[in-house]
Amino acid sequence: MNFSTFNQTAEEFEEISALISSHLSEPYSIYVYWFFLNTWPEYCITVRLENDPKLVGVIISKVEKHRDVRLRGYIGMLVIDPVHRGKGLASKLVEMTIERMIQIDNVDEISLETEVINKGALKLYESLGFMRTKRLYRYYLNTHDAFRLILPITEKSMKRVAFLPALGT
Repeated sequence: MNFSTFNQTAEEFEEISALISSHLSEPYSIYVYWFFLNTWPEYCITVRLENDPKLVGVIISKVEKHRDVRLRGYIGMLVIDPVHRGKGLASKLVEMTIERMIQIDNVDEISLETEVINKGALKLYESLGFMRTKRLYRYYLNTHDAFRLILPITEKSMKRVAFLPALGT
């Protein structure tokens, strides 16, 4: 398998948006893809077969300040073509993203949401140390609930926001 960051070509953009649209329950606008991929290309990692250029998986993420007191990584989308699931590709993409967020931006925590009924995703994220922190009722357009999960990275992520100084002070 070949893992690489988004190469910022129109062809790869189309491949990524097609893969996500085909396999995620939430219908994202092309502008959402454009926003993530053009603002944080370093946090878009793709996976392809070694002997076939077909895109089989992608993770799209970002890093931003959270309430002006910590840096939070956010995993927005993770998709593996169903034919290639069960091969550890999703785990590898998440692990690579975590490592990049720590190395590039020194994030304090990483968050994401996933459907309550998506047992495979919950098992994956919890096996990597993510913890359920909140249930979000009717979060998705299909009216399904979501869990917000957070992976604490630094000691700062274990403290209440009200007790933290603003970033840069």
